[in-house]
Amino acid sequence: MMLPLCFVLMPFGKKAIPSGTTVDFDAVFHELIAPAIEAAGMEALRADQEVSGGVIHKPMYERLILCDFAVADLTGANANVFYELGLRHGVRPATTVLLYAGSERMSFDVAPLRALPYQLGADGKPTDVEGARQALSKLLETARAARGEASTDSPVFQLLEGYTAPDIARLKTDVFRDCAHYAVEARKQLADARRAGKDALKKAAGELGEVQDLEAGVVIDLFLSYRALSDWQAMVDLVAQMSAPLARSVLVREQLGFALNRLKRRDEAEELLVELIKEHGASSETNGLLGRVYKDRWDEARNANELLKAKGSLSKAIDTYLKGFEADWRDAYPGINAVTLMELKNPPDPRRLELLPVVSYAVKRRLANGTPDYWDHATLLELAVLQKDEDAAMEAAGNALAAVRESWEPETTARNLALIRAARAARGDEVAWAAVIEDELDKRAAG
Repeated sequence: MMLPLCFVLMPFGKKAIPSGTTVDFDAVFHELIAPAIEAAGMEALRADQEVSGGVIHKPMYERLILCDFAVADLTGANANVFYELGLRHGVRPATTVLLYAGSERMSFDVAPLRALPYQLGADGKPTDVEGARQALSKLLETARAARGEASTDSPVFQLLEGYTAPDIARLKTDVFRDCAHYAVEARKQLADARRAGKDALKKAAGELGEVQDLEAGVVIDLFLSYRALSDWQAMVDLVAQMSAPLARSVLVREQLGFALNRLKRRDEAEELLVELIKEHGASSETNGLLGRVYKDRWDEARNANELLKAKGSLSKAIDTYLKGFEADWRDAYPGINAVTLMELKNPPDPRRLELLPVVSYAVKRRLANGTPDYWDHATLLELAVLQKDEDAAMEAAGNALAAVRESWEPETTARNLALIRAARAARGDEVAWAAVIEDELDKRAAG
């Protein structure tokens, strides 16, 4: 017997919300929402990550409309979730259950609606999950037992007399269910292939079919799988096969710029990222990627003994990273890059002394409010090296090595540390112990 599908509307990954808390939404899904849906005798179907680039495709609309039930997590007032909820409420009188982190203020427009509160711990993960699971499961069971006007939960149907729902039952087909299951299976196939290496990933990609026929979420998963295995040309080739809306999304264009720069097609990368900043303004991510383009140009000019060109590229890199950090002080990535490059100037840029504690505070707040990732530990490592704190550097290096996800991550950090060490050595300021950390990072990058 096929179980009823329950569509889950919520953000992905770790997201900072207006209160300053960083919520681990993946943990909320896996530890609270999915088990509750299963306990209610339903099958959980989560919204695709495709919306992170600002693009919602036909499969998303189908799921919003055709799934028998839905759960929406309103924590953080995520724009995509509210848009999806509005669509759902416009066509489904009932069977949509709301929940939110209990410490958060509900947005005014939905505050009158009934929503189940749940609690978050300091790590951004749900607490008292058993109680919250039972409460959510009970709401879903009630919705399942009392479908129809008596259990209307949509404000559209509650407030507009004479407004009727489309004939959803007529639209239901096995094709929709098959497509929904296909996305889940495709992602599992890609995850297995990533672990097996480039050849396995290329084989899996070929088995998926034509890119234009795939759901956007699967295409993005394939795109980022190529990045995980440092297959930059495959990333570029895949973008050329994407639908125009998906290829124009911010996420895809940023990562295309990243891949082009790795292929040393720096002019193309610069043009693409500068265009993004003109369209959407400075951001920690886009400016961080553009800063890397200028940083690589500086390195190439320096090695070619083109000193004036190197000087100009170094200044552009510092300014670009700074603008990215100023756009979002919570993201330490562009900040640590700005500080590191300031250290490499001859003489060192005095602004680094003012910026160091700000960057340090930013990364420590991120560590305190959520689960740290590789770049958080790598940032602490670079900060410790810059401050010549050997004990802190060794501790951060161990944490960073344990958190590596993709081989290019430790490679990037090792390169930064080597640049710092070389610049200091040229000034007669040796930091020999940093070389040990570089070696370990290089070994991890090599596999």
